[in-house]
Amino acid sequence: MATTRSAHTVWEGNLLEGNGVVSFDSSGAIAEQPVTWASRSQDANGKTSPEELIAAAHSSCFSMAFSHALAGAGTPATKLTTSADVTFQPGEGITGIHLTVEGTVPGIEEEAFVAAAEDAKKNCPVSQALTGTTITLSAKLA
Repeated sequence: MATTRSAHTVWEGNLLEGNGVVSFDSSGAIAEQPVTWASRSQDANGKTSPEELIAAAHSSCFSMAFSHALAGAGTPATKLTTSADVTFQPGEGITGIHLTVEGTVPGIEEEAFVAAAEDAKKNCPVSQALTGTTITLSAKLA
């Protein structure tokens, strides 16, 4: 069964001096978050950005896909720690995403772990949605 998740943003003012608030409508699990151009193109200063939201989505999606693949191969992970770094260049847009994963996976060799991570990177739904962006990966066992 398909699911739809929703969020909305209320923006006031122009791009450079304006500000917005992102609301997470589907779950309400995350409090409203402020967003500004400065938080996107300079220091965050306690505000979020579209790129940080993409990083959160990508790191969680990748972790789920990787966990599922490892379990399906008979080597379930005890723990996976994944970070996603989304690079934004004003005037160009998102120029790349780098995933880093470290895992505790009993019974797997480093080479198989890295291969499964590469497969998860390619096949997680968020990676597939972001195919216009260069996505790189660093993977290692803990």
